Amino acid sequence: MPIFSRRARAAAIVASPAAAALFSGCAGGVQDAVERGVEDAVEDATGDRVDLSGEIPEDFPASVPIIDGSIELAGAAASADGWVVVLTSEAADPLGDARAEVEAAGFREDPTLAQATAAGSAYTDGEFLVILAGEGGTVTYTVTPAP
Repeated sequence: MPIFSRRARAAAIVASPAAAALFSGCAGGVQDAVERGVEDAVEDATGDRVDLSGEIPEDFPASVPIIDGSIELAGAAASADGWVVVLTSEAADPLGDARAEVEAAGFREDPTLAQATAAGSAYTDGEFLVILAGEGGTVTYTVTPAP
């Protein structure tokens, strides 16, 4: 696996929950400054474009279901090496809903991969690895090609 790919994945995993936490307390010009700072930090670390406009990347795998919610951060690594989507949801159990939808789409939980990432629950369908993490109403999807 290319070093860039690992750097991109690590930056996405680290930056996305922090960005989501920052958004919850920001307003107006402060929020704009935070968004620019997060975009710049992730882009510098990964060399890729990160979009905080609320749009899921066009090349995000269609086989990975995303629960309803407001997209706070979304981005993609070069050459389809990975994607990250952070959203907030009004559901009673957004992380539970995300897990249920991923399982219903044919992904199976792989506890050995979850232990290796230390970032949340890991699911695979053989083609993609989906790591789900969440707190409160925020859910982070980190998707990469399966190892």
